[in-house]
Amino acid sequence: MSVAKNDNHAPLWSGRFKDSPDADAVAFETSINVDARMVQDDIRGSIAHAEMLGRRNIIPREDSQLIVKTLSVIADDIAGGRLEIDPSAEDIHSFVEAVLTDRIGDTGRKLHTGRSRNDQIALDERLYLRRALEELQAEILSLINTLVSVAEKHTGTLLPGYTHMQRAQPVTLAHHLCAWCWPLTRDYGRIADALKRMDFMPLGSGALAGSGLPLDRQAVASALGFSALTQNSLDAVSDRDYCLEAVSALSILMVHLSRCCEEIVLWSTEEFGFISLSESWSTGSSIMPQKKNPDFAELIRGRSGRVFGDLISLLTMMKGLPLSYDRDMQEDKQSLFSAYDTAFSCLKVFNRMIASASWNTGKMKASCTGGHANATDLADYLVRRGMPFRTAHGVAASVVRECIDSGITDMSLLPFDRFSAHSELIGEDVYEFLSPEACVSARNIPGGPAPEAVAEQIKALKDFTACNLKQTEM
Repeated sequence: MSVAKNDNHAPLWSGRFKDSPDADAVAFETSINVDARMVQDDIRGSIAHAEMLGRRNIIPREDSQLIVKTLSVIADDIAGGRLEIDPSAEDIHSFVEAVLTDRIGDTGRKLHTGRSRNDQIALDERLYLRRALEELQAEILSLINTLVSVAEKHTGTLLPGYTHMQRAQPVTLAHHLCAWCWPLTRDYGRIADALKRMDFMPLGSGALAGSGLPLDRQAVASALGFSALTQNSLDAVSDRDYCLEAVSALSILMVHLSRCCEEIVLWSTEEFGFISLSESWSTGSSIMPQKKNPDFAELIRGRSGRVFGDLISLLTMMKGLPLSYDRDMQEDKQSLFSAYDTAFSCLKVFNRMIASASWNTGKMKASCTGGHANATDLADYLVRRGMPFRTAHGVAASVVRECIDSGITDMSLLPFDRFSAHSELIGEDVYEFLSPEACVSARNIPGGPAPEAVAEQIKALKDFTACNLKQTEM
């Protein structure tokens, strides 16, 4: 394995300066350790640029062909581990150009004709994000499929639903898992929207004012698969809203994963006991031998803060910058890549954690009784018999009050004579409507928790993942 070295540590375009750069200054400004991951994107963009330069006779055709051939070999050498990226290079752009020049001499210096590092980095970031975000979308679809596969087995599994962390109404585990899925579909859509808005090719914008050379920007855009060109050279090199939008979408994704993990942490306690995480996705205690801690769920919940911080860093970096490019913008990649890596790893861990979990269906069902979670269903029962809802709500509340005063934990246990004393509309059939199963089955409307309604949700979620997977494969 070879390492290409730039022995004087100076950028190839630094001829204006007489003095050699201070070592600490070089270390401070170097970004190679951050942007090295874009090496293949940088080479891909450079190949398209070099091909265009040759076709337009801006540089000799034979030089263009040699540059393209050598860049392709460099890309293969890096991918195959035969060429190691030099950590002393200033950035990934200078590294690639230094290797190219080392291999083919001054001809390699013609590659930078008609472009600036300003439009080059704007291109590299967009190329990177297009492939990276599509990989993350695939992980979102995988997680949705995992949750749906669990939900399919539990359309009839009763689970208490909560508001204010108080038992509210019975639902099903499948209904709750679908409630985890739908925000993920919107996360997928937000990333898709971000990809659309970054699908503009910036190369040819130069440092800020384009180029006086007869560049064919459209040819480069077509070669790289962009749908359109950026419309203003100043804007193209001076904004990072595509980074902001991507990390914003990742932040919202992390909100959703964090909330799911909060419920997993609660559900895995002895007090709830709804879920048992696999020992492969749990940890013990350094002092308490009996402990089985949901640490991975807690870490995902905690790492959401990292992504939020990356978004704030990007927003703060950009908010006061004048047009066009400012060196502050070099710091965008650290936050961008950190946010992406965190979100991607959290998706994969959450997927495997939930796929290997087991569910205590008996405990969930038992938790649906007691606490009068069927009070709303008593009100609905009275509404069906002509009572105004506000009046029915008051009657149901009075029944709950009597049960509480009598130490009765569920109104379905209240004797009928005491039940009917609250309203003449209450008949002996009222008990048929108050079991958890009846409460769930009654809510057979689109979006509801009844098994038939949840089956429709599951079908829609399956269609969503199948459709988007198919589009990805096309």
